[in-house]
Amino acid sequence: CVQPSVPPVPKYKLSMSIPEWLQAIQTYMKMLQYNHTGTQFFEIRKNRPLRGLMETAKEMTRESLPIKCLEAVILGIYLMNGQPSVERFPISFKTHFSGNCFHHVVLGIYYNGQYGSLGMSRRSELMDKPLTYRTLSDLIFEFEDSYKKYFHSVKKVKIGLYVPHEPHSFQPIEWKQLVLNVSKMTRTEVRKELEKFARGMRMKILKPSSAYSPMKERSRHKSSSPCQRQASLQRCAGRRDKS
Repeated sequence: CVQPSVPPVPKYKLSMSIPEWLQAIQTYMKMLQYNHTGTQFFEIRKNRPLRGLMETAKEMTRESLPIKCLEAVILGIYLMNGQPSVERFPISFKTHFSGNCFHHVVLGIYYNGQYGSLGMSRRSELMDKPLTYRTLSDLIFEFEDSYKKYFHSVKKVKIGLYVPHEPHSFQPIEWKQLVLNVSKMTRTEVRKELEKFARGMRMKILKPSSAYSPMKERSRHKSSSPCQRQASLQRCAGRRDKS
């Protein structure tokens, strides 16, 4: 039988512009393909220190299995780690369609005064966006308009902080520093909140909303019994993202 080809992990070249590098990363993710199987191949615990999530990203490049939206965010962070001039931050959406709620996350990108995104979704309009948006609110409204094409109404938008460029950091990713209930706000109100937040991000004055202690995190995992750990793994394996 013919073995499926393994897509090569993209390598940054000095001749590349940042938009070209982002395109190379997104092309690689598309070659891995979206995971439609119903089985999540990689366990992503959001509260894990960054260094642990980067190990999972390395595993993704070795295994070359299909990924979903959350894995794409972690993989995007991993592949962008060598570019300190590029800021990366998570953007999460909660939408409503036909009586059901859906959750999705992409990796927001900020570089040289422009916003864009990387990601994976069943829908091509709900993943990567070019690095051409002048403001964070312009990028968010573009996603909101894309959702409307599929008759999804956006209920909440969550914006995280810039992810540290130190891949061995014990700091976890801050996933929801700003939470906006956009379904109950006007676009003017949403824009005002997003731009206020974006200014704070650019000035690096925002701090994580939850205090974090690496020692506490390690001791918490250490104290759990094998049975508890197994139960936790089973719970994580049972979760499904609905991007």
